This record gives sequence, structure tokens and C-alpha cells, in this order.
Amino acid sequence: MAVVLLLHAAATLLMAGVAWFVQLVHYPLFAAVGPTSYPAYADQHQRRTTWLVAPLMAAEAGTALALLIGRPAGVAVALAWAGAGALAVVWASTALLQVPRHRILSRGWDAAAARGLVTTSVLRTAAWTARAGLVLAMLAQAAR
Repeated sequence: MAVVLLLHAAATLLMAGVAWFVQLVHYPLFAAVGPTSYPAYADQHQRRTTWLVAPLMAAEAGTALALLIGRPAGVAVALAWAGAGALAVVWASTALLQVPRHRILSRGWDAAAARGLVTTSVLRTAAWTARAGLVLAMLAQAAR
């Protein structure tokens, strides 16, 4: 289970970093692409982002489930459940708030959808930040 926790920590911490980058840099720069170039940009953005985040999110979800079933000695079950709850917020936010806006943007530049990405992504970034804290607490508990 220690390996599962380490894989979980790696996926979570990487995704927390990606979330902050997307929140502060990537989404705000969408407006600088320009309306004529935006459809091709959006297509490439979604394809390339998926290559990075899909495996990390899958690993994070799989290891979160594994940690609910069994944890390394000393790791509190409450931390695993709190992390799973925050992960549910991440997935719900992605599916219900960010993906619909990306679909709009895949058809062409839409300033309201782009602003909506920045605004709604705050929830996802906060949830991943909370997860990062929880996973660091799990690592600290496992190390004792």
C-alpha cells in the first residue's frame, strides 16, 4: 500500500500544479489567441491537454479508490475519505462546469465561455489544492 500512496501523491501533486498553471496562466491566455486562430488552437489544446491530464486523473482516481479499501499503517481513514470527497468535487466540476465551456470554445472563440472557464476553474483548483494538503498529511502519517 505504500507504493499506492506514493503513486497517489505523485498524481495528486502533479494535478494540483497543473490546476494552478491552468488557473493562473493557461485559461487567461485564451483571449490572446485571436478569433480566427482560436478553433485550431482549441482543438490542439484539448488534444494535448488530454494526453497529460487523462492518465494522471485516472491514476489519481484509481489510487484514491485503493486507499479507501486499504491504507498504509498509520494513515487515517478520514484523510482518505476527505481526499475522495475533494476528488469527487474535481470530477464534478470538470464534467459539469469546464467541459461544457470547452465544448462551446471548440466551435470558436466565445469570451463569455472563456471567462466562465477562469471563474469556474477556481472550484477545481481549490479542490486539488485541498487534495494536495491531504495527501501530504497521509504521507506524513505513513512516514511515522
